[in-house]
Amino acid sequence: MTKTPQDSVRATYDTIAEHFAATREYAWPEVESFCTSQHVESAYSRESVGLDLGCGNGRHAETLCKRTSVDKTVGIDVSCELLRTAQKRAANRGFADKFGVVHADAGTIPLQSESVSIAIYIATLHHLRPRQRRIESLSEVARVLNSGGRALISAWSTAHDRFDRDTGFDTTVEWTLPDGKSIPRYYHIYDLDEFRSDINASALSTVEVEVSSGNCYAVAEVID
Repeated sequence: MTKTPQDSVRATYDTIAEHFAATREYAWPEVESFCTSQHVESAYSRESVGLDLGCGNGRHAETLCKRTSVDKTVGIDVSCELLRTAQKRAANRGFADKFGVVHADAGTIPLQSESVSIAIYIATLHHLRPRQRRIESLSEVARVLNSGGRALISAWSTAHDRFDRDTGFDTTVEWTLPDGKSIPRYYHIYDLDEFRSDINASALSTVEVEVSSGNCYAVAEVID
């Protein structure tokens, strides 16, 4: 069977999951600010659902559970090992009753259309390739959002201090395990205009876009 780019991402994060999760304790302030600012409504009288796409160890899913009024939060990740760390975090930190995980790739979200009230898609989009797959993934976010729902999306920016480029580009960034082994990770590094353009090329529309702490951020909603 031919391996796909998402297979490579899965293998990478399964390998580094425990170490990666241990270094990702706190939610980013931009995520906390977004979550506390949003008014959450359920769709069609169903329970309100939050989505953390590319949830990793669940640190931002925890914010969705505790800083918004969602009835439940779904964490989706391509790495089974990362999902296990998220479940462990939920049990240890008291939000397991509002949190469930789904093993899936960010390019195809296994949720019903218009079933999500609020979504966060943090530091994951930049691992997808090629560009069309990134745009399709953003359109999947649009598909699952209900009317009035918003998403916070982030990706690494050319403004990050480790880069010396003005326009977007593909690269690999090494993750070094405690034993010294280095694991390469694919990234597409966005400039702000390109980031805005890719979101607007999808079924989402940007409400606001900015660079913060070396990342491109967008608040987006479904195009009417």
